[in-house]
Amino acid sequence: MSIDRKRQIIEAAAKSFSLFGYKATTMEQIAKLANVGKGTIYTFFKNKEDLLDAIISSLILEIIEEAEQAMDPDRPFSENAHRALYRILEFRQQHQLTAKLLQEVRNLGTPAVQEVMKKLDLAIIDYIRKKINIAIKKGEIRDCDAEITAFLMLKTYIALIVDWEKDHEPLTKEEIAQLFELYFLKGLSK
Repeated sequence: MSIDRKRQIIEAAAKSFSLFGYKATTMEQIAKLANVGKGTIYTFFKNKEDLLDAIISSLILEIIEEAEQAMDPDRPFSENAHRALYRILEFRQQHQLTAKLLQEVRNLGTPAVQEVMKKLDLAIIDYIRKKINIAIKKGEIRDCDAEITAFLMLKTYIALIVDWEKDHEPLTKEEIAQLFELYFLKGLSK
């Protein structure tokens, strides 16, 4: 029963954050959406920040699952890196909650939201780092600092997908893969 209430609260908070943003959401709104008393929320979560953190932790698992599904163990690292990174960013842009939180960071700079988005990026970088280390061990790419490489891979994809589109025609998935390989992976390939 308490697990169901906790899940109700998390779902209600995610819905409210998605619609109104983190800053504009109140615990009263969440309680109303979850059909629980405001005090019930505090039996599971210390505050709104704690609730947002729980939602982001769950979202990180979803994003990693999306990346795993995008990869094919029979394909080389370079292809799987593209497939996973593209899917991660596609998920972030299409998922209503992450889209709203990214908008709030850009427009309002809400510290709690900046912190959870940083947590999200660090989790993605850590995931990519692990995949890079596996590729190094398999001899698919040269030895390198996996954490820096993961960071650069993520930021390159963000630049090609998000930043480029601000002033230019969007690149196709194939163009992004070609550019990523040309500018980034060719330097790592043996």
